[in-house]
Amino acid sequence: METFLESFLAGKCDFKGDLHETLKEHRKDLFSFVLTPGHLKFFYNKFMLQTFHHTTSADATDVQGTYNLGNDFYNSFLGPSMVYTCAIFNDPPNETLEEAQRNKIDFVCKKIELKKGETHLDIGCGWGTFVCHAASNYGSESLGITIAREQIDWGKQQIKMLSPEVQQRAKVELMDYRAMTNKRWKKITCLEMAEHVGVKNFRKFCRQLFDILEDDGTLYIQMCGLRPRWIFEDLVWGLFMAKYIFPGADASCPAAWVAHQLENAGFEIHSVETVSYHYVLTIKRWYDNWVKNKDKIVKTYGDKMWRLYYLFLGWSVLIGMQGSSSCYQIVAHKNLPGYDRGQYVGKVGNPGPFVGTSPPVTSNPDGALN
Repeated sequence: METFLESFLAGKCDFKGDLHETLKEHRKDLFSFVLTPGHLKFFYNKFMLQTFHHTTSADATDVQGTYNLGNDFYNSFLGPSMVYTCAIFNDPPNETLEEAQRNKIDFVCKKIELKKGETHLDIGCGWGTFVCHAASNYGSESLGITIAREQIDWGKQQIKMLSPEVQQRAKVELMDYRAMTNKRWKKITCLEMAEHVGVKNFRKFCRQLFDILEDDGTLYIQMCGLRPRWIFEDLVWGLFMAKYIFPGADASCPAAWVAHQLENAGFEIHSVETVSYHYVLTIKRWYDNWVKNKDKIVKTYGDKMWRLYYLFLGWSVLIGMQGSSSCYQIVAHKNLPGYDRGQYVGKVGNPGPFVGTSPPVTSNPDGALN
């Protein structure tokens, strides 16, 4: 597979039909999933360095190189919502991607019981859509942080579209998570950013979350991770992702490992929920958007970049379908004797569908989700 994908990215071979459908039906017939010299070279020359470094400057290089590609680039597959995390579908055949992303944001806000006036920190806020939605619809004092300048620029434009009153409560800042040490927050969310923290720094990261969370606060982490019992396709896909799509995201680990790290840091796990098939549906929508915008992408970013994300998205749908990678949500609080655990009585389980619980999805002139 590695030999093929390198040739495909170089434009030396192609698919007659749709990439996703071809891989879905024939990849086990066409390709062998084994380690190659190319894998070993990448593993020792690059992956190991990324895994053991994870300094502020190294992470900035990896993250900014990924997320500063261009907002028009990401808009070409994320769509108007500009949310690069798993959506939640209540009625897949009849929902748009934007509606499903709104469902997800509502889903998270309900899980953490976000209330008016509460302080809320969103670590790895992306393009700021969650912060805007939470401040607008739940009345929170929300701050989103990221180290990608392009995301901050988009987020600030989103905030300008809000009412003056909401603008005072919705903020995005260019900041490394390690700098967040001088304030406590009632609610903390972290959606698919913690993978970039790295295995090396993960325990320290969890302890930092503990320190900046109010004693009666709630933590929400959403992550993607390879399953513990992997087959060779899982490993080959994981190395491809580490090399080309998410360099430095080596903390893409199973839910049990993450829960263990949180517990060691002093947290008590309230709930864990898997939303992996929602991600299958989400990535398939991204894939369809990418295919639709091929001409625009090739014109601006070149054929190789279009091929890279064509392969990434088309293959990733299948990875999710077969369980190679999962997406899970963890809600936790501090494991303190005085914590009010009785507040969860009668609230255990899925918060349920949220279609219609917030205003209809509209787009501002830049295409951002309101």
